[in-house]
Amino acid sequence: MATTKAKDLRELSTDELTARLRELKQEALNLRLQQATGQLENSARIRTVRREKAQVITILSARKHA
Repeated sequence: MATTKAKDLRELSTDELTARLRELKQEALNLRLQQATGQLENSARIRTVRREKAQVITILSARKHA
């Protein structure tokens, strides 16, 4: 899935963000497994997934404390 801008993420509901975070965690796991077995083609995707996960976590945290 393509990267999502923070502005677009902020427009999602809390349930949608939680689902997106679950998807990103699963994708990160798959990428790590591909890297370990030497099948990873796009190593830059690991970084983008990690950053998007951080953005989602930050938005969820801000909503929780607001």
